[in-house]
Amino acid sequence: MAVARLRELLPDYARDLRLNLGSVTSQSNLSAQQLWGTVLAAAIASRGRTALVELEPEALDHLTAEAAAAARTAAALMAMNNVYYRSLHLLEDEEYSRLRAGLRMNALADPGVDKVDFELWSLAVSAINGCGRCLTAHEHELRGRGVTREVIQDAIRVASVVHAVAVTVEALETSGGIDRVAAAV
Repeated sequence: MAVARLRELLPDYARDLRLNLGSVTSQSNLSAQQLWGTVLAAAIASRGRTALVELEPEALDHLTAEAAAAARTAAALMAMNNVYYRSLHLLEDEEYSRLRAGLRMNALADPGVDKVDFELWSLAVSAINGCGRCLTAHEHELRGRGVTREVIQDAIRVASVVHAVAVTVEALETSGGIDRVAAAV
């Protein structure tokens, strides 16, 4: 089980992450598809090789091929949109926000899964990438579709934990500490 393996790789100083990874993947207000799509999109957005290698197969066990493709699409589109819209937000000249973006985003119209699921995955990636404008837009869309704050919060919690685990494991790999942890497991 990939979640169990990642939990074992986390050092003692990241004990809270170990506990949180177990809880966000086992106790959630999200449906199984929403949860594992969020895990997959967040693992991609977090850019941690080991986290993605470990979490993707487990996510795929819970997702249809269409849902997995949509979660990947959310991660890809938000990688672009979060940079673009975060930049517009940070620029002091509001005139940029009035200009046509000129970026293709056709998948937003028909992501291949329920729009709520895709919006949750987009929200999670936007949280990782720190785009306030995108977070606001996705939260507004979700609330307009009747999604509770608790469900939205769970998607953000999953994203934050997956991201923290990816960063921690990546740091261990970079420092050579992952070899010591893996050998002890």
